[in-house]
Amino acid sequence: MTTNTWQGRTAVITGAASGFGLETALLAARKGMNVVMADVMMEALGEAVSQVQALGAPVLSLRCDVRHAADIEAMGAATLARFGAPHLVFNNAGVGAGGLIWEHTARDWDWVMGVNVMGVAHGVRVFTPMMLAAEKADPGYSGHIVNTASMAGLVSMPNMGVYNVSKHAVVALSETLYQDLRLVSDRVHAHVLCPYFVPTGIAHSERARPQDAQEQGRKATASQRVAQGLIEKAVASGRVTAADVARFVFDALEADRFYIYSHPKALAPVTTRAEEIVSATNPSDPYRDRPELGEQLRAALRR
Repeated sequence: MTTNTWQGRTAVITGAASGFGLETALLAARKGMNVVMADVMMEALGEAVSQVQALGAPVLSLRCDVRHAADIEAMGAATLARFGAPHLVFNNAGVGAGGLIWEHTARDWDWVMGVNVMGVAHGVRVFTPMMLAAEKADPGYSGHIVNTASMAGLVSMPNMGVYNVSKHAVVALSETLYQDLRLVSDRVHAHVLCPYFVPTGIAHSERARPQDAQEQGRKATASQRVAQGLIEKAVASGRVTAADVARFVFDALEADRFYIYSHPKALAPVTTRAEEIVSATNPSDPYRDRPELGEQLRAALRR
C-alpha cells in the first residue's frame, strides 16, 4: 500500500489521547484518513480529537476501556455504522507497571493484563472478521492490524514483572494472528510494534487506572518505587519520539513488514536470549555490559 492510497480510508486507534496513539492519529489525518479515536481519559481525548480535526479529518471519538469486551464491541459497531470496515486497526492502548513480580497484587495483574492483553485480544476478535468480510466484498480492499507490544515482549528484564508478561503475550498473540491470517487471507495483514524507551505517558500509567482497579490506601513497595524512578528516567531520556514511531508504523504497513522497532540497534539482548533458549543456557545477567546499573539495582532492593 503506497502513501496516497490511504486517502479516504479508515484508521481505528485505541490509546489515542497521547503518545503513539495520538501521533498515529495525526499522521493518519495528514494522509487523508477517517480516524476513530478511543481512550479512557476523556479530557485528554477531547484535546487530541481537536488536534486531529484541525487537520480536516473526519473523527469518531469514543470513551473505551479496552479491558471490557462490550466497550470494544460498541466501538466496532460505531465504526462500521459511520465509516464501514476499517483499513487500519491499531490496538495500542497500554499501561506500565514495575516491581518484583511477587509484589504485584491481584488487581495489578487484572488491570495490566486486562489493558495490555485483553485490549488487544478484544480488538482482534471484533475487527478481524469485519476486515475479512470487507476483503471478500471488495477486490480493492486491504487492511492492517497493528498490536503494540514492547521490547519487553522480546526480553525479560528484572523488576518489570507483570509488564513483561503482558507484552510477551502480545507478541505471541500477534505472531499467531499473522500466521492465522495467512491461512485465510491475502489482503489483511498483522504487525507487532515493539518500541524501546520513547517519551510517552507510559511512565505515568497510574493516572489512567480506573476506580475499580485501584486499591485505596495501598503504598508502593520499595521495588515498585525503584522501578518507577528508572522508567521515568529512561523514558524521559529517549531521543526517538512518538511521532517518529508513528512514521515507522506506516512505513512498515507499506512494506508489509511484521516486526516494527523503534530502536533496531537495541536488539542484541533478543539475540542473546534466543541463543540461551536454544542452548538451554541459564539466562545471563542483563546488566553484564553495564554492571554498575545492576549493582545499583541490587543495592536499592536489598536495603
